[in-house]
Amino acid sequence: MKVSKEGATKSRSAELQIKSFVAKYEPKHRALFHSVRKAMRKRFPSANELVYDYPSSCVIGYSPTERGLEAVVAISTGADGVRLIFNQAPALPDPKKILLGSAKLTRYIQIESSRTLIRPEVQALLEAAHDRAKTSLSPGGRGELIIKQKSARRQSKPKPKR
Repeated sequence: MKVSKEGATKSRSAELQIKSFVAKYEPKHRALFHSVRKAMRKRFPSANELVYDYPSSCVIGYSPTERGLEAVVAISTGADGVRLIFNQAPALPDPKKILLGSAKLTRYIQIESSRTLIRPEVQALLEAAHDRAKTSLSPGGRGELIIKQKSARRQSKPKPKR
């Protein structure tokens, strides 16, 4: 596949943005995040990498579309370490009870080392998440790296004093 000069520059720029997003975290978390990212890119080569920079974390979702809600899985790094996040997690089989969290749609696994990803129960969850994706991933090709803009949260207006 031939990449245009403009495409290569855009890709380098996005990679630099990711590095700047995670630069604020501990070196061990940065290294683990990049290691997990490499493994997820290898596992889901046709997925788009949707990158979000939040005040307390950097998240990359692996999605067949440009919509984060359709991501099969996501990785996150913050002050508390690296997590592997599963969308639609309540529907995933988790016989070993390794999924953490109580959000309505997502659960996560705390990643202590890249070896966590090769554990059979984690592999089974990744496979189940892939199989249950609402939109299937393309069997071939390479997904794009997309830096998503943070959505402006609406601030509630203060109630008038009476």
